[in-house]
Amino acid sequence: MTPAEFKKKWSRYSGKETSAYQGHFDDLCRLLEQPTPAEADPSGSDLFCFQKRVVKDAELFELHETGVETEPGERGFADVWKKSCFAWEYKGKKKNLDEAYKQLLRYRESLLNPPLLVVCDFDRYIVRTNFNGTVQEVHEFNNDQIDRPENLRILRALFENPDFLKPQRTTAQVTE
Repeated sequence: MTPAEFKKKWSRYSGKETSAYQGHFDDLCRLLEQPTPAEADPSGSDLFCFQKRVVKDAELFELHETGVETEPGERGFADVWKKSCFAWEYKGKKKNLDEAYKQLLRYRESLLNPPLLVVCDFDRYIVRTNFNGTVQEVHEFNNDQIDRPENLRILRALFENPDFLKPQRTTAQVTE
């Protein structure tokens, strides 16, 4: 799929998240010349998949009494997950991507703390770094900008080399 084909197809989409996020992600894989989850992980859950089952707030179970409104063991699903690379949550077009990010934060421990957390509404992409001991960096762009070399590098790094996006500033440096 070419960038022009991708932009044209997804600029017209106005449906619900659940109706098309897998198609959008598969098209993104084709655009980046990456295997889709089904091609890369035929088992459907071990390394790279849609609908990865999670336990929400796994790290917060002991803090439940302090106001966390989640019952320990509550289950959910991350829209897309690639082990040791990223967790990805979709929302419908023009929906609140901050809510999608909060959802990923609740899932990240069950997903083995992926180094990159991505939220997307079929047009906007927000990639947040999640490396231990570093200051978070945020990369944001939309479909109109997807074919810019810097954005293609960010997207390819998600799949091939998450460390490419690892921030240089550490939390210790900020503290000093």
